[in-house]
Amino acid sequence: MGMRVVRQSRVGIAIAMLMTFFVLSACASGQGSRAGAASEETKTAGAEDKPLGKADLERVAITDTDLDGYEVEQTLAAPAASHRTADPAECAPVVQATGGSSGFTATARIGRMMSPKEHSPGTTMILASHGAGDAARVIDALRTAAKRCKTFLDVGVGFRYDEVVLQADPGYGDESVSLRLTQLAAFSEDDEPVRVPYAVVAVRQRATVAMFYAFNRPGGARAKGPAVVPEEIIRTQLDKLSKPATSK
Repeated sequence: MGMRVVRQSRVGIAIAMLMTFFVLSACASGQGSRAGAASEETKTAGAEDKPLGKADLERVAITDTDLDGYEVEQTLAAPAASHRTADPAECAPVVQATGGSSGFTATARIGRMMSPKEHSPGTTMILASHGAGDAARVIDALRTAAKRCKTFLDVGVGFRYDEVVLQADPGYGDESVSLRLTQLAAFSEDDEPVRVPYAVVAVRQRATVAMFYAFNRPGGARAKGPAVVPEEIIRTQLDKLSKPATSK
């Protein structure tokens, strides 16, 4: 029993380190992207579809004053496309979403971590603005991959994911995708994998994609239950995002 607790603790630390690695890797990435390069398609867009700049995203991102019972912190996020890959390759959009990103370069991208003041799992949110229809493509790519991929390997770190389940459309924003999956985390092939439940919710509101993800830390109070992205976080963010023009 003691060895299992130690193993879960070690894996929990490893997961935290991997999250940091994913963020730093994104920040170090170049600005070019395979899927996020400017589309050759032209699209007549109204003012409401114009991609928000970084300063605009910062203004509409939720803060401590918007969420009772949460502490909100900034996290690193870069506009470059994610280079995380999967095996099979068609599952890449799902593994990228577990870090809040996608294979599309954004006009601007910022991050927030919402930590409950009570002891329960936190939620990370990445806001990304896109142009030339890429916001819709982000959602479509994630939805398509979640339908096809029930299990896959995160090539970069060697962790496998299984039990990928596309949830019923939650009906957020202009379009949304919700999925749950389980990460099999282990230091080596000799270790028994620790099962880490994940939840991802991606919402497109005009040209902005809000990507939320949460996971249950090993050894925590909800370690074995399904991971959940609190609806109050999603609703609060979408309410602020729907009124960017009112910000000064």
